[in-house]
Amino acid sequence: MIPLDQATVARLESHGERFEILVDPDMAALVRQGQKVEIEDVVAALNVFGNASKATRASDEALTKVFGTTDFEAVARRIIEKGEIHLTSDQRKHMVEEKRRQVITFIARNAVNPQTGHPHPPTRIEMAMEEARVNIDPFKHVEEQVKEVVKALRPLLPIRFEELRLAIKIPPDFAARAFGDIAAASTMEKDEWLKDGSWVCVVRIPAGIQGEFYDLINKLSKGEGQVKILNQVY
Repeated sequence: MIPLDQATVARLESHGERFEILVDPDMAALVRQGQKVEIEDVVAALNVFGNASKATRASDEALTKVFGTTDFEAVARRIIEKGEIHLTSDQRKHMVEEKRRQVITFIARNAVNPQTGHPHPPTRIEMAMEEARVNIDPFKHVEEQVKEVVKALRPLLPIRFEELRLAIKIPPDFAARAFGDIAAASTMEKDEWLKDGSWVCVVRIPAGIQGEFYDLINKLSKGEGQVKILNQVY
């Protein structure tokens, strides 16, 4: 559990009743995004309150009426997922800035300028977001918000999401060590070990990380790896 001085209130009002729990806002955001998080890591106390500031607990009758159970974990998850999480101005500012950074990074890595085929620099994406007056929800999942952000950016930036399909060949001296890193940095469609010990594969990568991925191949193979673009995937 988290310390009380780091917690904020999550509140759900239903059927004329009010229910409050004390939560870590960052961990609560993960729960709302569907990630598997232990409730004990989210809350500061294993109590459901009718009024947290007065330490007044919700009655079993009220819990059963609204949630159909008095089980703390089930009730707490429902409050976090469906209720309001009250943030201080500093908490909200921190969470919004962190989510904004994640959205910008996602767009920069996965989208390109269709006029040039190159990714937009993060600073350009950030400036366009400011010009479009994009609002970031600290509790929404990154991928969900990217759709809304890109829709707002399109009048200002030519932007398209695409992947590249690449054929890669790694010489025998580097193949075994390169396998894991390449698999982790891409989506592998197929691979094969050749009789001479070389390793070949076909992978997909976000178009925005093409340069970064080529640098990885060169590093893993000391410049002896071969990469060929097969096609673009939109």
